[in-house]
Amino acid sequence: MGSARNRLGATAEKLAAEHLSRLGYTILGRNCRFRTGEIDLVAREGGCLVFVEVRSARRRTEVAPAETIGPRKQSRMLAAAAEYLTENDLWDSQCRFDVVEVVFQSGGSADIKVWKDVLEEF
Repeated sequence: MGSARNRLGATAEKLAAEHLSRLGYTILGRNCRFRTGEIDLVAREGGCLVFVEVRSARRRTEVAPAETIGPRKQSRMLAAAAEYLTENDLWDSQCRFDVVEVVFQSGGSADIKVWKDVLEEF
């Protein structure tokens, strides 16, 4: 069995995918691994291909999840997305990067928030 952190992350990714589906996204892939990095979720919203980074926490903080993605992680996300686009011949697609924040509450529930177009902010 994986560590508690890995289990928390896997649960967060499952909840994020379910939440995005309820919002009208179509989930195309989960944990897409490439030589250059990993994409937690790949989805489509309307005509837009969305690469999703899932961030989980046991409590809410003052820092927005997009702010926790440093330059190195951004580079890996971009490189992995480029590999996905190449492998699937989707370079003509409109794309964006979203972050889904999953904050677990003490009662077992979770608060979920979607931050769209996060790499535009950097």
